[in-house]
Amino acid sequence: MRDALTLRGNHALLTRANPLAKFAVVFLITLVLALSIDWVSATTALVAELALFPLAGLTLRLLWQRGWPLIIAAALGGWSTAIVAADSGAVLLDVGIWSISEGSLQLGIGFMLRGLAIALPAILLMTCTDPTDLADALAQKARLPHRFVLGTLAAMRLVGLMAEEWQTIGMARRARGVGSQGSPLQRLRATLGQSFGLLVQAIRRASRLAITMEARGFGAGQRTWARESTYSPLDAWVLVGGVLIAATAVVAAAGMGTWNFVWR
Repeated sequence: MRDALTLRGNHALLTRANPLAKFAVVFLITLVLALSIDWVSATTALVAELALFPLAGLTLRLLWQRGWPLIIAAALGGWSTAIVAADSGAVLLDVGIWSISEGSLQLGIGFMLRGLAIALPAILLMTCTDPTDLADALAQKARLPHRFVLGTLAAMRLVGLMAEEWQTIGMARRARGVGSQGSPLQRLRATLGQSFGLLVQAIRRASRLAITMEARGFGAGQRTWARESTYSPLDAWVLVGGVLIAATAVVAAAGMGTWNFVWR
């Protein structure tokens, strides 16, 4: 709930764009980045995406708070790729069971940068898009089934609640002396127990929400809309910006000779 109120109070430029226009940009950038594994196109797209953060009212601190799992996953993916990729060029590091060469290091860096460049647009989209506006756009403009739209809206609303629920369960367990001390194995078991507790709470909450929505007639009959989902000139500029980012990434990689299709 606090995230929704914060978002409604955010008057940054990208928050006023239609959610479907922002979805189209994210899809286009992701598609282009998925076609190649070079580091030039990924770096170009990443720099352009970071430049958009002020337009969404975001900072690097908020990026870390909301996207640290994706950032860590991209770093680990790049490191793993550098280790398991075939050696090419001079060997930079050799530790017996695995080695890193110039070619595998470039591949790993490209994989890491590509993961970040694909994750950042999704973080931007979810941060500067109100779930209710997204549901209105999906139902009114994309003409998706009402039950699917309402399920998506409920899921997005519950994401913030699940984060708060995780903290609540953690504090309750620490108050009982569970998970706050012991060996790494004991702490891992405590974390798994906390995860199971969160899963149980999520299932219970989803069941109650589904019964409540069905009892109130959501998804049945003809619906009316409190807010009309419309397109504006800003949406056209958002689409143009997405096309420019994707095209610039491809041209930069092709110009430097690093463009490399994934199936080669």
